[in-house]
Amino acid sequence: MSNITGFTIHRQAASLSIQFDGLEQDSVELSFEYLRVFAPTDDKGQPTGLTPKVYHKKQVQLLRIESVGIHGYRLIFDDSHSNTYSSTYLQLLLAEYEQRWQHYLKSANSAINSREATIDFKEVK
Repeated sequence: MSNITGFTIHRQAASLSIQFDGLEQDSVELSFEYLRVFAPTDDKGQPTGLTPKVYHKKQVQLLRIESVGIHGYRLIFDDSHSNTYSSTYLQLLLAEYEQRWQHYLKSANSAINSREATIDFKEVK
């Protein structure tokens, strides 16, 4: 297992570069959408696994990253979701990227399960 040596948030590209020690390339890049969709747990605290349970995150932004010691890094998104990603889990997301992303794209082909953001309607009283 490689250790994380740094992060670079690319807001324009909506992606996160992760630097690991011992990797051939300098860094690897994952989109904010991919990180949000495949968070370790969903909005109800259940493990996400290979099947995405979250959609409509194409425009999601990563606001900041906080270290949580030996547990990993808390990624805080602009949709009010935050989750702790361990170094091991981030490496798993990298290793399974093609499989997970393709599965997500296939499952995101309807209005209900779309990548596009939804519009929230609120009742004004």
